[in-house]
Amino acid sequence: SNRAAWMDELDNRLVAALARDGRAHLSDLAHELGVTRTTVRARMARLLSSGEIAGFTVLTRADVAQAPVRGLMMLQVEGRWTDRVMARLAGLPAVQAYHTTNGTWDLIVEVAADSLEVFDEVLFAIRRFEGVARSETNLLLSTRRPVRRPA
Repeated sequence: SNRAAWMDELDNRLVAALARDGRAHLSDLAHELGVTRTTVRARMARLLSSGEIAGFTVLTRADVAQAPVRGLMMLQVEGRWTDRVMARLAGLPAVQAYHTTNGTWDLIVEVAADSLEVFDEVLFAIRRFEGVARSETNLLLSTRRPVRRPA
């Protein structure tokens, strides 16, 4: 993982817990991690002030309704073009996020559109970016988040 060198196992577990539920209460986080609320509060403050946690996101029903066609696009990019491809992705409103990754694919792009037609246009545009060698796209049929309750 690409975490800051100073982060320890507790920080990593706290970030994972917040990724599952960004609205978790301090007491629930403390219970789950086996530490005090004061420790959780201090760790969260440090992670936020360092920029390791950049913010919290809520996906609402309206967000999904506005962009019912969603997918993940995997891109293979010729080495020196990665920065330019990422800059161009950042300029596309349909691009929700993009991730650098290891393995066969260099970038994974989250795309959302209000119709299959628009979705297809976005994919076509990205495939034509200079430096994009190969791509594969998977439509997301449904999204479920696990509900985890403190033990």
